[in-house]
Amino acid sequence: MASPQQENQPQTGPSMLDALGPGGPYRTRTRQQVADVTGAVVAELSLAPALFVNRTMKALREAAPLPAADRASALARAAELFRTATLGGLTPGEYEASVSRVSGLPISDVRVATQTCAERVSHSYRSVQLARPAGAVADWRDPLVRSSQAVWTRRGDVLAVHVPGNHPGTHGFWPEALALGYRVAVRPSAREPFTAHRLVLALREAGFGDDQVVLLPCGHQAADALVRGADLAYGGDEIIRQYADDPGVLSLQPGRSKILLTADTEWRDHLDMIVDSVLRHAGSGCVNATAVLVEGDAAPLAGAVAERLAVLPSLPPHDEKARLPVQSVKSARAMERFVLDRAAGTRAWLGGTGFVDELGDGSAVLRPVVHQADSAQAPQLGTEVPFPCVWVAPWSREDGCAALRDTLVLTVVTEDHALVQELIDEPTISNVHVGSHATHWHRPGLPHDGYLGEFLMRSKTVAHV
Repeated sequence: MASPQQENQPQTGPSMLDALGPGGPYRTRTRQQVADVTGAVVAELSLAPALFVNRTMKALREAAPLPAADRASALARAAELFRTATLGGLTPGEYEASVSRVSGLPISDVRVATQTCAERVSHSYRSVQLARPAGAVADWRDPLVRSSQAVWTRRGDVLAVHVPGNHPGTHGFWPEALALGYRVAVRPSAREPFTAHRLVLALREAGFGDDQVVLLPCGHQAADALVRGADLAYGGDEIIRQYADDPGVLSLQPGRSKILLTADTEWRDHLDMIVDSVLRHAGSGCVNATAVLVEGDAAPLAGAVAERLAVLPSLPPHDEKARLPVQSVKSARAMERFVLDRAAGTRAWLGGTGFVDELGDGSAVLRPVVHQADSAQAPQLGTEVPFPCVWVAPWSREDGCAALRDTLVLTVVTEDHALVQELIDEPTISNVHVGSHATHWHRPGLPHDGYLGEFLMRSKTVAHV
């Protein structure tokens, strides 16, 4: 058996990632190469044509869902298989090494993501029940239907999922659709297809039939067919965003998570939490803090955060001590230009003259960036990029909620309960963490950006005597 160190080394020869259709694995003539951050080809991804997509969506529509109890047990088995089994020829360690190579995420972060994703999948059935309204039941045969309870029912039968490729943890949510009886078609990210491939294999081995969950890598034309062939669609890539005005499409938007510290608290007591919110997941997630607002002088806080982040080493993603993300030199330089172009008028505490550290193999580390803006209304506070990049700014009571709108997660450290209520009441703030809770904090059963079940289900009156 290979040691963990051996499994973390680059694998030789490209993997073949087939489409997984209703008839089993399907290897197509048209394939897309999946390269790692150095430019080496790691895998070839079979691209399903539109005709195959159309036939697959028809098969999903004709299939009946598993009974509820079977769905719950299959999801629990799938989570364990995803975490421990050899699937598609890859051990868990080999899978994690492949994800780290192509995504540039540190191997330690990928390992954590494996556990997190498995935990979310194992709790999927319980999580969707928490989304059900108190006035509705899950089955029309429930005796409560006779005494004025509604029935919670699906809005459709088939869900198309276009999975973003920024972090493997994003795959922990869509299996909730299977828990609700949907048949699911997954289009993996070409940037990182390994997680979607592994999870679909685990779900099938656990008991979901080939006509219950499919993997459909495809180009733009077939991707449109995938959305059109489903009742509902969910995801975060450019195909989904084309349908942003369609009520049957749930488009994942940038997170823009933030931290607010008011003058009645001592920010130094919460510095660990602030740095952790910026750095966890190598800064790649929508739940990473990209803006920190403090009531009073922002300079001391910005300097303290920069001092903590500056000491992190520049290492390749497979190194056990790596904490920062890696991209190809070309992508990293483009990101550098993007950020520095937007940094005009701010004070650079870290990364102001450049933050790309080339490793000499065609890849480069994206080192942390800390800039101080002069106002809570500065446009830079709305910038979200997939590495540890944070904008620090002063906040005043006159700024109020306006500076905090359009936020996925807001951590607020304050003794002002009226302010907390105002932030909770603000419709464009999705989640509020009160006290020293990192922005990335989450547990199964709690909504990420609302419950997915709110989109997938509806309450229906059933008159039953």
